[in-house]
Amino acid sequence: MEQGWDDDIKVFFVKILNSVAMTLLWVLAAVTAGLYFKLALVGSTSLTGHIIFYILLAVTFYGLVRYLYRTWKKP
Repeated sequence: MEQGWDDDIKVFFVKILNSVAMTLLWVLAAVTAGLYFKLALVGSTSLTGHIIFYILLAVTFYGLVRYLYRTWKKP
């Protein structure tokens, strides 16, 4: 009997780990930028700073969703 992991299971777990890692990385970066640099707090910076922060947040979220979609679409 063969020892070790099946290749399909290995690929599946790598997809899971990459998805969780990228999502956590995105969340931590967003929270750090929003709270540490006070970009998410209303009244702490200018309106332009808030607009730029939230636009970048939406663009990077779209990139994350696109990455996850492409990762899980692969056979």
